[in-house]
Amino acid sequence: MTETDLGKLQSELRKTVRGEVSFDATARALHTMDASNYRRVPHGVVAPRDADDVAAALSACAGLGVPVVPRGGGTSIAGQATGTGVVLDFTRHMNRIVSLDPDTRTAVVQPGAVLDRLQEAAAPHGLRFGPDPSTHARCTLGGMIGNNSCGSHSVAWGTTADNVRELSVLTARGDRLRPGPAWAGAPDGLRTLVEAELKTLRTGFPALPRRISGYALDALLPERGADVARLLCGSEGTLGILTEAAVRLVEAPRARALAVLAYADESAAAEAAPGLLPHGPLTVEGMAADLVPPDAQLPRGGAWLFVETGGDTAAQARARAEAIARVADVTDSLVVTDPAAQRTLWRIREDASGTATRMPDGTEAWPGWEDCAVPPARLGAYLRDFRGLLTSHGLRGAPYGHFGDGCIHVRIDFDLLTPAGVTRFRRFSEELAELVVAHGGSLSGEHGDGQARAELLPKMYGPRVIGLFEQVKDLWDPDGLLNPGMLVRPHRLDENLRFAALPREPVDVEFGYPADGGDFAAAVRRCVGVAKCRTETAGGASVMCPSFRATGEEEHSTRGRARLLHEMLAGEVITDGWRSTEVRDALDLCLSCKGCRSDCPVGVDMATYKAEFLHHHYEGRRRPAAHYAMGWLPLWLRLVDRTRTARLVNFLSSVRPLAALAKRLGGIAPEREIPRVAGETFSRWWARNGGAGPQSTEPRTGSAEPRTESSGPGTVLLWPDTFTEHLSPSVGKAAVRVLEAAGLNVTPVTADGRPSTRGPGVCCGLTYVSTGQLDRARTVLRRTLDLMDPLLDSLPDSRLEPASAPPASPASTASQPPPVVVLEPSCAAALRTDLPELLPDDPRARRLAAAVVTFAEALERHAPHWTPPRLDRPVVGQTHCHQHAVLGDAADRRLREAAGLTGTLAGGCCGLAGNFGFEKGHYEVSTACAEEQLLPAVREAPDGTAVLADGFSCRTQLHQTARTRAHHLAELLAAALPPAGPATP
Repeated sequence: MTETDLGKLQSELRKTVRGEVSFDATARALHTMDASNYRRVPHGVVAPRDADDVAAALSACAGLGVPVVPRGGGTSIAGQATGTGVVLDFTRHMNRIVSLDPDTRTAVVQPGAVLDRLQEAAAPHGLRFGPDPSTHARCTLGGMIGNNSCGSHSVAWGTTADNVRELSVLTARGDRLRPGPAWAGAPDGLRTLVEAELKTLRTGFPALPRRISGYALDALLPERGADVARLLCGSEGTLGILTEAAVRLVEAPRARALAVLAYADESAAAEAAPGLLPHGPLTVEGMAADLVPPDAQLPRGGAWLFVETGGDTAAQARARAEAIARVADVTDSLVVTDPAAQRTLWRIREDASGTATRMPDGTEAWPGWEDCAVPPARLGAYLRDFRGLLTSHGLRGAPYGHFGDGCIHVRIDFDLLTPAGVTRFRRFSEELAELVVAHGGSLSGEHGDGQARAELLPKMYGPRVIGLFEQVKDLWDPDGLLNPGMLVRPHRLDENLRFAALPREPVDVEFGYPADGGDFAAAVRRCVGVAKCRTETAGGASVMCPSFRATGEEEHSTRGRARLLHEMLAGEVITDGWRSTEVRDALDLCLSCKGCRSDCPVGVDMATYKAEFLHHHYEGRRRPAAHYAMGWLPLWLRLVDRTRTARLVNFLSSVRPLAALAKRLGGIAPEREIPRVAGETFSRWWARNGGAGPQSTEPRTGSAEPRTESSGPGTVLLWPDTFTEHLSPSVGKAAVRVLEAAGLNVTPVTADGRPSTRGPGVCCGLTYVSTGQLDRARTVLRRTLDLMDPLLDSLPDSRLEPASAPPASPASTASQPPPVVVLEPSCAAALRTDLPELLPDDPRARRLAAAVVTFAEALERHAPHWTPPRLDRPVVGQTHCHQHAVLGDAADRRLREAAGLTGTLAGGCCGLAGNFGFEKGHYEVSTACAEEQLLPAVREAPDGTAVLADGFSCRTQLHQTARTRAHHLAELLAAALPPAGPATP
């Protein structure tokens, strides 16, 4: 398309479309890919407000012969949500549930409505939409109709096509049609074509529950009601553009139970699945051990079926699940009725679409052939043949999926980076298509054909049916403008691969990226587009992705940022590399919460990628003022301490004009208050007590057991993080008191690595990392290792085995360093992850990282017989996002339970997130994140509830937005200890 024509297109769209029209690099880069192996660069993106906007966009594009691609959540796995023309993004405006009638069990929805929003609207009426793909929290109804999606409950409620009553569509030439039964909404010529081919339609389509491939022309048979709406389901936007849909709702069971049935291997599970269908289960899902986390609480076996049952009561649902477990020939079984436990188990299955993208050894695996379907009775035989085909090509994969419907998902470790690997990908695809057809199956059983399989449809249907497909396409879309290259006259399956644009040589980077072989491009490739980061609510304790939930913008999701980094490396749409303003602006609202590191099924770590980008982006250039004001925070606070000017600083910051000036110069949000600096640092408090700890005034109390060789070490090191040292030393004092009450000898690591107040001090480098000052961070961390090394060597062996640390070599286990207790979760996470990843060649970094423990871990592992004081009160607050993502909070939960602190802490992120919430321009997003879970939980807490927040950022956010005082867990426990008495020798 010429620049002149592109200008005309933009001008016409902006003149006639009321929604957003975006032809900038950011919008184009965000829509180059879906969740498939394919990449196409669009001319632009339109977010229509209504059907009239869609008609206007179609008219403008038709006038210049520009293709149009409809797009929902962008989670399609076969490439059908990508295109080179104009992408219609329905998620921004056309995302409403128009109406819901519980009497007729019908809902009218717009194409951009997310499935979970429909489920929430239907639930009060005891109803639900039957199909539910694993991406239910972010996939849209329009995308589900376009792909004829199914989900785990299809054995009970069928595919999307089985649950659609009527559609409203626009053709490429602007005709408004209402497809439905009895030829309703059929274009001219369609009925004549079909009635001339009735014999072909009755014999040319395999009969199986998950036949999604091709056009569903057999839905137009008179004995099937000549349902034009069913024909549109699964047409992948190639026949018409959906603007509204009337869908059928089903009655939801009042209670559910889940039977987890264990088998020796996946073939045994697959062969057992059809025999369970006569018992009326809601699901029969299967997966093998290679996709199950080692700590999953599943019955013993090598593969499992997840069989859900329903009933009017919990007892009825359980009885049905137990009956199925009894008749199933299993090695072991488990029946679960607790809803929370069921959700935990289902999460294992739902995350498989992401976890399957990495083999156990870390090798990348890709979609392309992950949803073939065969008759359920043939699934066991097909799986054995499939495994054999993989082996013959030297490939690996981990099958899982909808065993009750004969549909298998699998990611395969294709090499899509080299010509030889792509050739093998093609050859395997051709042979697998023949194998599926030989078993009477469908090339697609759920996700559609797109580019991944459409080229091979002749193997399944033969030339006559393929010819019919082409004629049907031409009747609906005579100009070939709707999603061209999909389903009919398709692109080759080995064209447009998204990896082809990436650089072949490793990119020079600062972090080690140990999980990706040191390759930044491989780290960026981790994002496969399943878009778990685009969920509109944070479920349970999950964190990812707070900035997306606050803004609703794709560019502020983890996936969106990964896409921009991908395009930055590709250099076609984003052409200025590390200097890219598009990437910088998208990363600006990344809170560096690290939630994606744990919540993303493939472990994308956007906080690290952001630090990497900022380092290169500002290399040799002047940085924003906030990078100096808050990135160098440890330096400024040490300067205040050395000059004994804390009182003066606090006074000046309380004078509004002076505080406003300081905030303006420092790039700090004007809405923020400058935190008060402690009049006495933790280290000075320690030194004032004679450098021997608080034993002289605050003796060990509690119920500690006498220490022995087997009951624990003598010493733990207490890390003086910047926040505890200078801003909240009360946390350090409380921690010392509790640790000593538990019978531990505490040695605070102050200043120069020994109990003193001299020297530059140890530092985790967190503030330098979060602002991308990686050279400075590395210098600080090397100095820290120099200071810590003698101290770690001089103290007794702790025999520490931290859960999150890398496994130690046999040589290192003989002399483990003493535990280093870090009270600030963000600093502990920095030492556990950023330290070894920034200094991967320094063995001391790994050694210190392995020694880091949280406050609760120190008590649990090294004072296991100590009984904490009973507080017996409810607690509310938030688990720190870095603790959730890196450290884990299991020990904290057990400690709270032992102390009688009841209640569950909120998930999500407090929104302050270190320097993020203080930076100018971030206040609105920062408070929106807090309002998602944390602030409502605190406001709704009953009187007498303790507010708990271990992170300084979380406590500050609560203080500044809710005027609520929150405490570290150490403070709550210390306050409940018996009063201090005379010193104990």
